[in-house]
Amino acid sequence: MIFMAKKAFKAESKRLLDMMINSIYTHKEIFLRELISNASDALDKLYFKSLTENLGIERKDLGIDLAVDKDNRLITITDNGIGMTKDELENNLGVIANSGSFKFKNDNTDTEKDDINVIGQFGVGFYSAFMVASEVTVESKAYGSEQAYKWYSQGVDGYTITDCDKEDVGTKITLKIKENTEEEEYDEYLQDYKLRMIVKKYSDYIRYPIRMEVSHQHLKEGTENEYETHTEIETLNSMVPIWNKSKSELKDEDYNQFYKEKFFDYDDPIAHIHTKAEGTATYNALMYIPSKAPFDYYSKDYEKGLQLYSNGVLIMDKCPDLLPDYFSFVKGLVDSADLSLNISREMLQHDRQLKIIEKSLERSIKNELTKMLRNDRERYEKFWKVFGLQIKFGVYNGFGAGKELLKDLLLFYSSYEKKLVTLEEYVSRMKEDQKYIYFASGETVDKIDKLPQTELVKDKGYEILYLIDSVDEFALQMMVDYNEKQFKSVSAGDLDLETPEEKEEMKAKAEESKDMFAFMKDSLGGKVKDVRLSKILKSHAVCLTSDGLLSIEMEKVLSQMPAEHDAKAEKVLEINAEHPIYETLKKLYETDKDKLKTYSEILYDQALLVEGMPIEDPVEYSNKICSLMV
Repeated sequence: MIFMAKKAFKAESKRLLDMMINSIYTHKEIFLRELISNASDALDKLYFKSLTENLGIERKDLGIDLAVDKDNRLITITDNGIGMTKDELENNLGVIANSGSFKFKNDNTDTEKDDINVIGQFGVGFYSAFMVASEVTVESKAYGSEQAYKWYSQGVDGYTITDCDKEDVGTKITLKIKENTEEEEYDEYLQDYKLRMIVKKYSDYIRYPIRMEVSHQHLKEGTENEYETHTEIETLNSMVPIWNKSKSELKDEDYNQFYKEKFFDYDDPIAHIHTKAEGTATYNALMYIPSKAPFDYYSKDYEKGLQLYSNGVLIMDKCPDLLPDYFSFVKGLVDSADLSLNISREMLQHDRQLKIIEKSLERSIKNELTKMLRNDRERYEKFWKVFGLQIKFGVYNGFGAGKELLKDLLLFYSSYEKKLVTLEEYVSRMKEDQKYIYFASGETVDKIDKLPQTELVKDKGYEILYLIDSVDEFALQMMVDYNEKQFKSVSAGDLDLETPEEKEEMKAKAEESKDMFAFMKDSLGGKVKDVRLSKILKSHAVCLTSDGLLSIEMEKVLSQMPAEHDAKAEKVLEINAEHPIYETLKKLYETDKDKLKTYSEILYDQALLVEGMPIEDPVEYSNKICSLMV
């Protein structure tokens, strides 16, 4: 054996290595992902060499083995890949941030992607071993070499390289696991279940088998309660990810089973989206629309995001930048080798490719929902009842940035049969003389249907959209129109539904009553902007409408938000000239203005109650009613 003196790492300083060991990675368990990824790269290099030089090595002959020695606190990761020469040990492990895999990848840029799939890029992943190990030993024999070499280090002090005896080609890494401290429990990395969990989480789709001897307890034959321990070699990883298979190989049951196992759901998803892209950004994606919302979906604690893989290795469990907020309900994963990862491979750098992928996924989700809406209405309405609110938020948020993408996905209840309709369906059956898309807001479809403001519009034969969610009116206001048809609230006051003759008659009555309405307005002490004759009431006596952009329904929504409690709609009290109450009011204006003041207050409170809004003093309201009954 030839001994070589300890060498210092060829980096700026020991502090750099210390930073790499202690600062780059968020979770210590990442060390196993990094070492397995390096082993996978070594196997890929040998397989590639076999293809180019006809060595006769088949992929099925290659693999990675894990072993644990609890008594001596050792973990070994062994591969039968290409191995390393003494110079490669010196250059790859002695120089921080020098990646042999990265160089290999660059040297073979013209090779088919299926033939070369190396993972390492930065040359720092190996040093993550020092997060959990006090000593690291690497024994390696390069393919075609007679001599094997051992690299040994205890961390920042440096390393040694010596000759060693190793019969097989490949690399064996041995970690001496640290002793427990008050802050860290290192023993867990010596447990079979923990290593299996880490492999399943991060390296399940490494294309080579990752094997480990696993212990199981079985009932001893011929006994009822005596158990014996049995050990066997198990393959811990799935190897071939479902998203890399062709759609023709897979059935709905395969997709659904993967979803339930991967995302811990008992129910089948509403839909799956399996897509791939090549070109500016190359990726495979498998996304799902769940059948129910997570319990915290509409809370600030909910975290959106798709799992991000690079060449089958998990990089991020939730990458929020791959989904817009309005599609945050989507679960799934993206696997791409083209993304610019940061040095630890735990985080994604914001670059052009990421935005390209996000936009492409956005289109795929929109297309799937559109297809579902057109071809399977029942399934789409099931989706809408769970996540429709999020789509409507998407129209409103960001100053309407998503409205063009989302507008054809919207559903609203309609006065026609009280069923959900699209805006396209509404516009397609508008009457020839209809100028607007009419809508009314309220708590429920039944309550909206009884609103006084809807009566005349329905009598004209016009369809009304019934808005029952708090965000609905805000979303429509942000949209302004749909296919050049403007939205119009039936509570807007002037719906322009009268004939020229009716307009002239209304104008005369308004002029006749202007002094009375001025008195009524004053009687209400600033509660309303105006009192006027109604152009929208048919059989009901009174209603409230609003002037300006802020409707009464929007005021109700904003009043529930602490920061917006002062937001008020410009309310207008409207009186029906065809109702008997109108003549009564005219008489009182001439004979008993005090009583007219009481009538004005009662009518205002009644209009508030019809709108589902609280009145200021219910007791006073009741007393006023009783005073008119005696």
